[in-house]
Amino acid sequence: MFQNETRLYRGVHIKFEWALILAALLLCTVGLCMIYSATSPMGQAGKVLVIKQVTWCSLGLILMALFLLFDYNVLEKWAIWIYVLAIVALIAVWGLGKVTAGSKRWMEIGFMRFQPSEFAKLAVVIILAKYFHMRSRTGEDDLKHLVTTLGLAGLPAFLVALQPDLGTAGVIMLVASSMILFGGVGRKALMWLGGAIAVSVPILVLVGEHLLMDYQKKRLMTYLNPGYDPLGSGYHIIQSQIAIGSGGLLGKGFLEGTQNQLMFLPVKHTDFIFSILAEELGFVGCAAVLGLFAFLFLRGLDLAEKARDTFGVFLAFGCVTILFWHVVINVGMVMGMFPVVGVPLSFLSYGGSSLLASFLSIAIMVNVGMRRFSY
Repeated sequence: MFQNETRLYRGVHIKFEWALILAALLLCTVGLCMIYSATSPMGQAGKVLVIKQVTWCSLGLILMALFLLFDYNVLEKWAIWIYVLAIVALIAVWGLGKVTAGSKRWMEIGFMRFQPSEFAKLAVVIILAKYFHMRSRTGEDDLKHLVTTLGLAGLPAFLVALQPDLGTAGVIMLVASSMILFGGVGRKALMWLGGAIAVSVPILVLVGEHLLMDYQKKRLMTYLNPGYDPLGSGYHIIQSQIAIGSGGLLGKGFLEGTQNQLMFLPVKHTDFIFSILAEELGFVGCAAVLGLFAFLFLRGLDLAEKARDTFGVFLAFGCVTILFWHVVINVGMVMGMFPVVGVPLSFLSYGGSSLLASFLSIAIMVNVGMRRFSY
C-alpha cells in the first residue's frame, strides 16, 4: 500500500504541468507591465491600481496552489451547490451590488470587491461537466439533452444580461455551446435548435430597441458604422485602432506609447489593454502574447483528451473555452471586428475577479493533468 501511494505521488509529481503554470505567470507579468504603463500617467492613483493587481495575482497563486492539493472530482460532488451559489450571488447583485457606469455587476464584502459573473462562468462549466458525465452513463435523448444544457447555461446568462452585461452573458452561452458541440448533438436536435434561432432572431430585433440601453444601442451603431459618433461612443474604438496601427513591427517602446501616455485611449488598463500592448511592443509583442495563449489552449485540449474520466474531459475543455472566448472577443473588440462589450483579456486586463477566475481555470486544467494516471 505504501509503495503504491509512493508511485502515485511520484506519478503526480512527474506529470505536474509546470509549463502551463509558467505560461500563465508570463502572461500575468506582461499584464502587470502593461497596467503599469497604462496607469503611469495617473500618478499615485495608478500606482494603487498596480499594487492591487499584484495583490490579486498573489491571491490567485495561493488559490491555485490550494486547489491542486485536492482531486478535481471534489468539484463533481459539489457541482450543484457551486451552481446554486453562483445563481444566488447573481441575484444578490440586484440588491447588494454597486452601480458602476450604469450597471450593477460588483459586490463588496468587507474590503473585497468582486464580480460574481466572472465566477458564474466556472460554475456553468462545472455543472455542465457533471451533466455530460452523467449523460455518458444514461444515454439521454439528444433533444432533452440540448434543452437541459441550454437551460443550465441560460439561467445565469439571463441574470448576467439583466445587470446589464451582454458581453459576459454572451461568453457564458459561447462556452456552453462549445461544450455542447464538443459532446456531440444529433441531427434532430440541431434542426430544432436552428429553427428556434431562426424564430427568435426577428423577435429579438423587434424588441431589442426596448430591451437595450442607450449606450448599448450606440455601441452597435458604432460597430456597424465606426464614424457614427467619433467623439462619443466611437471614440474608444477609433483611438484603439490608432494605437494598434501606430505600434508597427516592434512598437514604440515601453512607456513610450503616445495614445497611452497622452491619455487619448480611455479604460486602457481594463478592456483596451491589448491596444497598449500593440502600441508599445508592436506586432512582435502581440504575436508573443497570442502565442502564449495558443500554448495554453493547445495544452489544455491535450489534457482534456488524456483525462481519466468524462468529467475531467469536459471540465478541462470548458476551462479552455473560457480563456479562448475571452481572448477572441477582447482582441476582436479592440480591433473593431466585434462590438465593444466590455470583455476583459484574461491575465492581462486589470481586475481581481477576472484574474482569479483565470487562475482557477488554469488550476483546474493542471489538476486534471496531474491526476490523469491516478486510480
